[in-house]
Amino acid sequence: MSDDRLIVALDTPTAIAAHELTQRIGDAVSFYKIGLGMLTTGGLALANELKQEHGKRIFLDMKLFDISATIEAAVRGLAQFNLDFLTVHGDPHVVRAAKEGAAGSNLKILGVTILTSLDRGDLDAGLMKSGDMQDLVLERAGNALNAGADGVIASPHEAAAIRALPESKDRLIVTPGVRPAGAALGDQKRVATPGAAIKEGADHIVVGRPVWQAPNPSEAAQAILAELP
Repeated sequence: MSDDRLIVALDTPTAIAAHELTQRIGDAVSFYKIGLGMLTTGGLALANELKQEHGKRIFLDMKLFDISATIEAAVRGLAQFNLDFLTVHGDPHVVRAAKEGAAGSNLKILGVTILTSLDRGDLDAGLMKSGDMQDLVLERAGNALNAGADGVIASPHEAAAIRALPESKDRLIVTPGVRPAGAALGDQKRVATPGAAIKEGADHIVVGRPVWQAPNPSEAAQAILAELP
């Protein structure tokens, strides 16, 4: 089985296209992310198939946010599918409710700090708290971990600082916004190379377009894995 530090984001238009992609990648990748955009086109069914029939690990990237009772109910329903990671927003009430919903399962709850597609200007436009981006990420990460999150989602730029938090001991750091050297940034603004992200303290890196848009996705995934320390 492949090194599961690499999580490939199946951000294709449909679950059918994603399934075809996983067949092209084959054994080169053992961990896949399925996001909200695919939920209405068969994403959950694909997650179950990849997990149960092909032995893949699954990161369900839903970024859930709602009142506590709704979060708990939603996570309890998702936990029955025996998936591996689930994202929720890192607000303490959301994390606590998600952990209640996941109780008794192996589902890991990951708190989102600040999306890697955002910068300070975006936060200002959204009337978010003022302050340095890294300071805000660290504060949100600490709050999520103190609320019981199994880990956090953060850009590679904040991974080392989060890893230095006492709360992060034995917790996961998963970093999107990872691009191999020379790859287009797309809509990501706070990025790093795969090797740099792992060296900064990430347990897992998430890579999408540089793999699934490559002429040979399997070779592209293997090239990324070769960059990891």
